[in-house]
Amino acid sequence: MTGTGARKRDTYRHGNLRNALIQAGLELVRDGGPDAVVLREVTRRVGVVPNAAYRHFADRNALLRAIRQAALAQLAAAMETELAALPPADDPVESARARIRALATSYLRFAQAESGLFRAAFSTTDMADTENESADGPGGLTAFQLLGAALDDLVESGALPPGRRPGAEYFVWSAVHGLAVLLIDGPLRGLLPVQAQEAGQRLMDSIERGI
Repeated sequence: MTGTGARKRDTYRHGNLRNALIQAGLELVRDGGPDAVVLREVTRRVGVVPNAAYRHFADRNALLRAIRQAALAQLAAAMETELAALPPADDPVESARARIRALATSYLRFAQAESGLFRAAFSTTDMADTENESADGPGGLTAFQLLGAALDDLVESGALPPGRRPGAEYFVWSAVHGLAVLLIDGPLRGLLPVQAQEAGQRLMDSIERGI
C-alpha cells in the first residue's frame, strides 16, 4: 500500500498526469480501438485513482478527444517520415506528384499497421480536431495540413490548375480514407499485402486523373 501511494503522489509531483493518461489511452486504443478507452482502466495503468482524471478531463469524451488528437499526430508523423524518404527530383511536377503519392501511401500503411490508432483517430472526429495543434506532427502540420500543402505544391508546379485547387483535399482525403476503411474493416480486409498495395496504386492513378 505504501509503494502504491508513493507512486500516485509522484505522478502528481511531476505534473505529467495529463500526458500520462493520454499515453495510457493510446496503448488501449492501439489494441482495442476507441471502445477500449475506459477511465478506470486508463487511471489504473497510470497508477492513480479514477477521480484523478477529472483534474484534466471533464469526462471520458474529453479524454477520448485528446487521445484522438494524439493518434492524429502519430499519423502526421508517419506521413512526414514517408515524405522525408522521397529521393530528390529535378522535375517539380514529378516531385509534387510524388509527395501526394507518398502521403496516400503512408496513410494507407498507417491504417493497416496501426488499425486501432487509426480507428480512434477518426472516431467522431470533427474538422477542428484535424487542424488542432495537438494533432501536429513533428514538423508542425497536421495530416490534413500536409495534404493541403502538397496540393498547393501541385498548383505551384503547374500540374494542377488553380481553379481546381479549392476543395481538392476533400476529394483526395475521402478517396484514400475510403480505401483505408475497406482494407481494415470492410470486404477488402482479406486482400494480400501485394493486392492491397496494387489497389492503393490504382487509386492514386485515378486521383491524379481526377484532380
